[in-house]
Amino acid sequence: MIREKLHSCPELIDCINEVGFLPLLRMGVPGWSAEEVMDEECQYRRLPDGGWEWPLWEWKGAILQESGCAYGKFFNGKAAFVSRAWWSDFCNYRRSVSPEPGEGSIERSILDVLKVEGSLITRDLRAACGFTGPKMRSRFDGYVTRLEMGGYIVTEDFVYPRDRHGREYGWGWSLLTTPETLFGPDACRPDRSPQESRERILAQLRKILPETAGPRLVALLR
Repeated sequence: MIREKLHSCPELIDCINEVGFLPLLRMGVPGWSAEEVMDEECQYRRLPDGGWEWPLWEWKGAILQESGCAYGKFFNGKAAFVSRAWWSDFCNYRRSVSPEPGEGSIERSILDVLKVEGSLITRDLRAACGFTGPKMRSRFDGYVTRLEMGGYIVTEDFVYPRDRHGREYGWGWSLLTTPETLFGPDACRPDRSPQESRERILAQLRKILPETAGPRLVALLR
């Protein structure tokens, strides 16, 4: 998809804006991920002191803040970036095939909490929704993933714990919100039908992934 490897966060932001849709890590479509378009120096590596360094992972928050793109588990339950230019169509189509959760459902409860709170890290959202018992984490994560796939939840930023010296550490927590809160309601309602949005997205995927078979591209939108 990209002929030359990228070396910096600004270059990756430009790439996301150009292609419109870009998974974070490999997901089975050759060349179609931030992991694959970045140079070796930006990949994960262990350090002699036992720690790790992964510039690509560390840039996720900066990408969201500087580009204004959407981020979440959007393709086959895998994390991906969707540029602001394409978010309206993506949200429009996905919501048409994943209707808004009904009253009384767990998914509706999750959305209601987010609408009241504005944004919450995953751990706090899980607690606010009462998923505090044993083995509840994976079950809750499944509901959130379905809401992300449907275009109802996005990641606003990433929050990291700090050590006693005030330094950030760890993998970070997703700060979740609704796209209406993050982008505004109009960004989720383009002046097109869901089918028109679907055709526009497929045309873009064909453009950026010309060697990928049509049925595979269609499957990415499910």
